[in-house]
Amino acid sequence: MAEGDARTTTGSKSAAEPQGFGKGFLYDIWYFAALGSDLKPGKLQRYEIMGQPILLGRERSGKVYALKDICPHRAAPLSAGKLTADGAGGEAVECPYHGWKFRTDGACASIPSLVSEQSMDISRIRVRAYPAAESQGLVFVWMASGDGKDAEPDQPPPTFEGVVGGVPKLVDRMDFEAHIDHAVVGLMDPAHGPYVHQQWWWRSKSHQLEKAKAFEPREAGFAMARHSPSKNSRAYKLLGGKPETEITFRLPGLRWEHVRVGSRQVLSLTCLTPITESRTRITQILWSDHPVFGVLKPVIALGARIFLRQDGDMVNLQNQGLRYDPSLLWIDDADKQAKWYQALKREWAAARKAGRPFENPVKAQVLRWKS
Repeated sequence: MAEGDARTTTGSKSAAEPQGFGKGFLYDIWYFAALGSDLKPGKLQRYEIMGQPILLGRERSGKVYALKDICPHRAAPLSAGKLTADGAGGEAVECPYHGWKFRTDGACASIPSLVSEQSMDISRIRVRAYPAAESQGLVFVWMASGDGKDAEPDQPPPTFEGVVGGVPKLVDRMDFEAHIDHAVVGLMDPAHGPYVHQQWWWRSKSHQLEKAKAFEPREAGFAMARHSPSKNSRAYKLLGGKPETEITFRLPGLRWEHVRVGSRQVLSLTCLTPITESRTRITQILWSDHPVFGVLKPVIALGARIFLRQDGDMVNLQNQGLRYDPSLLWIDDADKQAKWYQALKREWAAARKAGRPFENPVKAQVLRWKS
């Protein structure tokens, strides 16, 4: 069937099936890992990204770092050790099993069990170091293709308009039992709201409106261009005035909504981080300089928490069908963003493999649906 047909299947076991759906991850790209406030100087913390155990830490100087959380000696997790002096004026992670030390760049600094007459070039021993960067209070880790031992990022981590009002007003986290592909597609789905999120202060399935939204390509993604919220989106009325919103998606799994109300701003950022092939962490962060988030913060926080868990419940329900690996039927225009996501993934992987610039496959257009 043609791309513009009302019915477009993506589930047949052929070239029509989205490449990598439910299987692969994107490489050579920044993944959100943690809030900067999560990492305390000297504290070692274990994370998992794309099935890889990663130690995230912050030197006492303030610099963040990321190491593979496996000691090459006997496989003990380095995160169970401690940050200590490396004997040369720097800092190193000390393994809890035998005291081997690794500098925050991954180089081995010492092996305590060696005696003076034993010659061993410890400089050849390394733990994989992942490039890590802190930006706007967010910590990102660069997941390189191949073994990635010497891979350095060729681009900075993403930044977001609307990080205002100091520390985030809201932070919520939840693990979805789903591959990141399914989590992303669910996140950008515009038609599920009246059914999954039936609250008096949001929408009801009995009061749905036809929508027509303009979309345009953006860096490694796309955006629903700035517009006035739909009349049946009641939550925006809390902001007063005449709010205008823009919703952006960027690979590998970043979705944010930036709202302006006069001189005030609201930024709601959702970060999807693949833990394993079947688990994805959802982190929602909200910044604002609007006074409503001081007065009604507990109520807004409760609403956001309810929303996220309703999505989680639907993911668990969907898994009952996905376990049978069914064909999936996607339609225009409600599922066009999901198709774009798969096209963006394919182009990112192809561009990195060929060593050429990324060419955004998304074209500016208006999408229509009812919700």
